[in-house]
Amino acid sequence: MNSISKALVPIVLLIIVALVLVGGMTVIVDAGHVGVLRTLGAVQTEPLDEGLHFKKPILDQVELMDIRLVASHAEATAASRDLQTVTTQVTTQYSLNGALAPTTYQRIGTLPKISTTLVEPAIQECVKAVTAKFTAEELVTKREVVKQQIQEALITYINTTLKEKELENCIQIANVAITDFSFSEEFNRAIEAKVQAEQQALQAKNEKLKRVTQAEAAAAEIQLASDAEAYSIEAKSKSRADAIEREAKALKQSPELIQLRTIEKWDGVLPRFNGGGVVPFLDLDDAFKDGANARKEG
Repeated sequence: MNSISKALVPIVLLIIVALVLVGGMTVIVDAGHVGVLRTLGAVQTEPLDEGLHFKKPILDQVELMDIRLVASHAEATAASRDLQTVTTQVTTQYSLNGALAPTTYQRIGTLPKISTTLVEPAIQECVKAVTAKFTAEELVTKREVVKQQIQEALITYINTTLKEKELENCIQIANVAITDFSFSEEFNRAIEAKVQAEQQALQAKNEKLKRVTQAEAAAAEIQLASDAEAYSIEAKSKSRADAIEREAKALKQSPELIQLRTIEKWDGVLPRFNGGGVVPFLDLDDAFKDGANARKEG
């Protein structure tokens, strides 16, 4: 048994060495990554794509670089155009260009190093520059414009920096999001007071409009009643005038109607004269006719 064990030991050792050597000869690049091959420390310019690759044991090492979309968070405090202190939190989404991953690794470093040495400082610089162009109120009311200008400034800043290292387009900015604006307590109180004043002014305006509307409605109602009364008076006056005109025409055409109206208005009391009694009604026409007949007979 001892002799057999002694014979197996070299075989086991050879198998282990062989497995180590075989394992050292292969590398698997995961999805969403590229491999940066280093031979004795020297970076090879061609990246390794996803999948299984062979390499030289001990001599070669592979650094995996994530080329998926990642986010970098940064916070920048700056003064607005109206000298208000504003703290802006910005999240930048970007990814590495896989074809340039070896050169990027060689001249800048891994993805965390890229974020801390390039992206985050670029965010702070661009946020401060853009914030100075707007008032504190405009930063809130024109949020989309501010975001667009920050993104454009960030792309320009990063590309300018990368151009100096001959790494243009190695970082692709996908989106910039402003996650929060923080203002000083004094500014927050001022905004709150302004909003409250605007609300009170709006309420006063609505109350005034309500009173004006009620007054106009009351005036319209009075005017309507006045117009109705005037129309009624006018209609009655016209009706009365028409009646008078019709009666005048009737009186003109019928003298007997005049005598009838006179009799209707007589109160039954005959006029009295000094030295005499009442004077009865006299038919003057009959008297004249009787006088004329008497003269003819005489």
